[in-house]
Amino acid sequence: MKKYQVTISAPGKLMLFGEHAVVYGRPCIVTAVGQRMKATIELTKEPIFQLNAPDVQITNYQKPMTKLGLGDIPKGAKFVEMAVANFLIRHPERLAKDLSRMRGGIKITTKSQFNSQFGFGSSSASTVCVIKALSELTGKKLSNKRSFLSDKAIFDISYKTVLDIQGKGSGFDVASTIYGGTLYFVIGGKVIKPLKLKSLPLIVGYSGIKADTVTLINQVSQKAKKYPQIIDNLYSSIGQLIPLAQNALLRGDFENVGELMDFNQGYLSSLGVSSSKLEAMIHASREAGAYGAKLSGAGVGDCMIAFAPPSKVNAVKKAIEKAGGKAINIKSNVEGVRLES
Repeated sequence: MKKYQVTISAPGKLMLFGEHAVVYGRPCIVTAVGQRMKATIELTKEPIFQLNAPDVQITNYQKPMTKLGLGDIPKGAKFVEMAVANFLIRHPERLAKDLSRMRGGIKITTKSQFNSQFGFGSSSASTVCVIKALSELTGKKLSNKRSFLSDKAIFDISYKTVLDIQGKGSGFDVASTIYGGTLYFVIGGKVIKPLKLKSLPLIVGYSGIKADTVTLINQVSQKAKKYPQIIDNLYSSIGQLIPLAQNALLRGDFENVGELMDFNQGYLSSLGVSSSKLEAMIHASREAGAYGAKLSGAGVGDCMIAFAPPSKVNAVKKAIEKAGGKAINIKSNVEGVRLES
């Protein structure tokens, strides 16, 4: 019997190493986190696109299927709507057949386990959920779990969606959401390599400030126009940390990982993407016994991360809170996108 409704879930992400430099061809290391985005997608009898995404204040948003991707799209609806539009463009035959038979449309409801303010990649997670769901619903299986790289088709459509909306981006957040675990990644999915880690004891602190990724990327880009050699040298220095961090992670040498995080934070501060709030949380973590700490993501706000010996974890969390942040209990290195029902 043909299915006309599925529920998909996908994890959030946290960048471990390589922010900003990854946009300019250097590698990065990213991990999937335990809070998940869920999306229920249903093929309906009316030729209407419908979206309910209460986490981003979208309620009963509707438009004709023929108008997908056109006109003014509310901020909270952009990624989901463009994901559907891009799937239709890339794989029109099967979905068009299903919809024409029903003379219908698509209804989507999303629900997040994490606050979209945290910077865990809710937009990428919702995009991937939609593409994965449509491939399941239409029988156009873009993912074959017997082959890791078969998920590349889902990555390509999801990454195109991100670029259509943001104009810039490396795709690391999309890859993390699809593949899960902890990845070594190069822009555009040129390299997507899973790191086989037994554990990743991250400490995460939220700054309480929402960062705007595209704005920060553009600000750094303007600095690069003024000081091209200096900024390129900083990107290269960040890139040189990645293989060292990869090896340390695979050895479980978190003391070395922490030292490399401190280097990475120094380079990010030089790029101008840190902030007094993040710096306070980072320095408090180090003083409380962390091996190392750095911001995670675009910078200025969102989250910082730290590694610490087991005996110092509680002290580091308390230090983050005392510095004005919020310590978040979170699992990392988790499973990627999956079919729930």
